[in-house]
Amino acid sequence: MQKELLKKKRRYWLIGLVMIVFLMLLIATAVSLGAMNLGFNKSWRILLKSLYPADPLIFKANEIAVVWDIRLPRIICGVLIGMGLAAAGVIFQGLLHNPLADPYTLGVSTGAAFGASLAIFWNITMGTQFSIMLMAFIFAFLTLLTVIAIAKRGGGILSNNLIIAGIIVSAILSSGVSFLKMMAGEEVGAIVFWLMGSLVAKTWQEVWILSIIVLSSIAVAFVFANDLNILALGERNAESLGVNIKRTNLLYLILGASLTAVCVATGGIIGFIGLIVPHMLRFWLTADHRVLLLLSALMGGIILSLADNIARLLPMGEIPVGVLTTLVGGPFFIYVFMHH
Repeated sequence: MQKELLKKKRRYWLIGLVMIVFLMLLIATAVSLGAMNLGFNKSWRILLKSLYPADPLIFKANEIAVVWDIRLPRIICGVLIGMGLAAAGVIFQGLLHNPLADPYTLGVSTGAAFGASLAIFWNITMGTQFSIMLMAFIFAFLTLLTVIAIAKRGGGILSNNLIIAGIIVSAILSSGVSFLKMMAGEEVGAIVFWLMGSLVAKTWQEVWILSIIVLSSIAVAFVFANDLNILALGERNAESLGVNIKRTNLLYLILGASLTAVCVATGGIIGFIGLIVPHMLRFWLTADHRVLLLLSALMGGIILSLADNIARLLPMGEIPVGVLTTLVGGPFFIYVFMHH
C-alpha cells in the first residue's frame, strides 16, 4: 500500500514537471511568433538584452516594443487566465459535488460580463473613462453576494441552492447584457467583442494584477485542499471529522469567485477551460484536490496559451480565443462525456 502511494506521488510529480517544461517551451516559442517575423533567436536576444545589457547587437525600438510590450504580456496573461479558470473549475466542482460545474455555474462570470458591458456602454455613450476591469470585478462579487443571500433564504448554502440561485441571477444579468447591447446601437461591436473573450492588447499592469490574485488564490486553495477532499465524503461525515463546513464553503466560494472574476474581467468570457480540464484530470489521474488543483492549473495555462497562439496566427486573421475554446471544447467534452 505504501509503495503504491509512493509510486503515485512520483507519477504526479513527473507529470507536473513535464507540464512545467512544456509550458516554458511554449512561452519561449510563442514570443517569436506573430505578424512581425523576428524569429526565435532574435526574440530571445531582445529579452536577454533587457536583462543583460552586455549584448552588442542593437535592435530597433519597434522590435523591442513588439516583444516586451505586445507579445510577452499577452502570453503571460493567457497562461495566468488559463490557470485561474482551471483552478476555479476544480474548486466549484469539489464544492458543489458536481463534475459538470465550472467557473460560470454560480453566475459570477455573468456578473463580470454585465459590469464590463455597463462600463463599455457608459464609455461609449457618455465619453467617460470607467475601468472595464474594475467594473467587471465589482459586479462579479456583487453577484456572488446576491447568490449567497438567495441561497441562504432558500434553505442554506447547500450545493443545490447555490446552483439554482446562480441560474436565476445569471438569467437576469444575461437579460441586462442583452439590453445594454441593444441600447449601444451601432457601437454594439465593442461589447460583443469583449464578451467573445480575447487576449488582445494586454498590458503589464494586467499581468501583475492577475499574478497576485490568481497565484495567491491557488496557493490558499492548495493549503486547505484537504478540507475539500473531506467535503467530498458528504457534509455529515466532514462535520464529524472536524471540518467547519460553513467556513470552508465560504472560503472556497470567495476563492473561486476571485479567480473567475479576475480572469473574466481581464480576458472576457473564455469557455470550457474550467469545465474540461478538471473533469479530464479527475477521470484520468486522481480525485485528490491537492494534486488536481496544481495539475489542472498547469494544464489550463497550457491549453489557453496554445489556443491563443492558434487564434492569433490563423491565416484568415485573428479570432477571439473564447470562440476557439468553445468551438473545440464543446465537441471534445461531448466525446469525453460519452466515453466516460
